[in-house]
Amino acid sequence: MALMVYNTLTRRKEEFIPQNPPRVGMYVCGVTVYDYFHIGHARSTVVFDAIRSYLEYRGYQVTLVFNFTDVDDKLIRRSQELGIAVEELAEKYIQDYFDSIDALGVRRATYYPRATKHMEDIIRLIEDLVKKGYAYVVDGNVYFEVKKFPGYGKLSRRSLEEMMAGARVEPDERKRHPMDFALWKKAREGEPFWESPWDKGRPGWHIECSAMAIHYLGETLDIHGGGDDLIFPHHDNEIAQSESYTSKPFAKYWLHNGMLQLKSEKMSKSLGNFITVKEALQKFDPESIRFYFLSHHYRSPIDFSEENLWEAERGLQRLYNTLENGEYRLQKSREIGPPTVSGEPSPVEKILSERIDMVIRRFEAAMDDDFNTALALAALFDLGAEINYYLEEEPTSPSGREVLSRALETLRKLGEILGLLSRKRITVKEGLTTELVDLILRIRQEARRKKNWELADKIRQELSGLGIVVEDRAEGTSWHFRTMGQKG
Repeated sequence: MALMVYNTLTRRKEEFIPQNPPRVGMYVCGVTVYDYFHIGHARSTVVFDAIRSYLEYRGYQVTLVFNFTDVDDKLIRRSQELGIAVEELAEKYIQDYFDSIDALGVRRATYYPRATKHMEDIIRLIEDLVKKGYAYVVDGNVYFEVKKFPGYGKLSRRSLEEMMAGARVEPDERKRHPMDFALWKKAREGEPFWESPWDKGRPGWHIECSAMAIHYLGETLDIHGGGDDLIFPHHDNEIAQSESYTSKPFAKYWLHNGMLQLKSEKMSKSLGNFITVKEALQKFDPESIRFYFLSHHYRSPIDFSEENLWEAERGLQRLYNTLENGEYRLQKSREIGPPTVSGEPSPVEKILSERIDMVIRRFEAAMDDDFNTALALAALFDLGAEINYYLEEEPTSPSGREVLSRALETLRKLGEILGLLSRKRITVKEGLTTELVDLILRIRQEARRKKNWELADKIRQELSGLGIVVEDRAEGTSWHFRTMGQKG
C-alpha cells in the first residue's frame, strides 16, 4: 500500500514520493524562545517525531530540521522586562525545550538552527529579493511586496481582502500595501542589531525560516510541517519569499497539526492560557502525555483536560500490564523446560499467530493513511486483547513460547515506532528497594533546602516517569508507586 499524506496546499491526500528517495528532507517550524515550552507546542513536536519515526520504519532516511526563533519582538520585550540580555533569555528557554522533549521521549532533530547564527544567509536572501524587485527599502526597513507574487495566499486560499479583514497588520504608512511584510527591521535604540546593506537591524520572523530551511535542505523541501495556526500568515509568507527567490516550489508536501485547546480556545503564550510541559510533568507520566497526543489524528484539534490525560495514562498502563504479564508467563514457561519438538500448535496459539500478522497490516495501513496514529493505537490494543485472551485460556506450555514471544515483541516494536512502550517500568519485583527511593528523596530534599528548585523538579519528574509518585505535603514528603488509573 502506498503512503498517503494530506497536503494542505492541494487540500487532498497524495501519494508520498520524495524528490530523492530514500532521502527525505523535513522542516518543522519551531518555537520562539521567550517563555517556557508548553504542551501545545509539545503536541506538534511529538506528532512530527512520530511521523519521522514511521518514515524511517518505511525505509526512508530523514533529515529533520527544527528551528529556534531566538531574535524577535517578543524576545526583546521579555528581556527588557526581566532586565537580561536577549541571548541569555533565549538560552534559558532553549534548555527548557530540550529538557521537555527529552522527558517526552522525542528524539533530537538532525539540526536545530538558530536565526542568530544564519544572518549571512538571511541577508543574502533579502538582497536577492530586493534586486529582483520583489522587495523594497524604506528608511532602513525592507518589505516584501505581496502583489509582486501572483500566488500569494495559495496555501491559506485567502484573498488579500480576506487577509486584511482577519489579520493584525503591522502599521507603516510607507508600505505599498498594508499586507506587505517585513524582511528586515531597522533597530530601535537599545535593541540588538546586525549590520546590513540597509541599516543596523534584525530580520523579520518569516524570512528566518526560509533562509534556514534552504540552507539545510535545499531549495525545495519534501515536507514542511507546523501547527495549522501558522498557515497564515507565516507559511503563506514563507512560500512567497522563498519561491520568489528560487523560482521553484518551496515544499512538495505541507503537513499541519491541529491545535491543542483549553476550554475550546487555542493554547498559546500570547493568550496566556498555556500549561508548561514542566508543570504537566509534575502530575503526569511523560509517556502518558505522548500517548494522549497520539490517540488523536494529528490534524484534529483536541481539548486538554486533566481527566483526558488520566484516561490516557490508564490506557497506556493496560498495554504495559499486558507486556509484564506476558513476560512473566514466558519466564514461567522457561522454568518448565525446552519447547517440545513435536505436536501441533493449539487452536489458541494458531489464533494468536494469525492475529499478529493481521495487527501488523492494520497498523501499517493506519499509518500509511496520513499517519493515523489513533487507528494505529487501536490495532495495538487489539493485539493486547488477543495476548490477554491467550494468557487466560492457554495453560503455561513450552510449545506456546514462540508465538507468545513474537506477539509481545510485535506489541513492543509497533509501540516503539510511536515512541511508546520502550520504557522498562521499575517495580518492586525488579529489585527497587524502598531504601533506594528514600535515598533519592533525601538528595531531593537537600536540593529543596538549598532552593535548587530546578534539580528538585527534575528528580520528581524522572521518578514520575518510572511510575513513582512524589507528594510534598506540610507534614513532609511521601512517595508511592503509581497504580493503573491512579491520579497521582
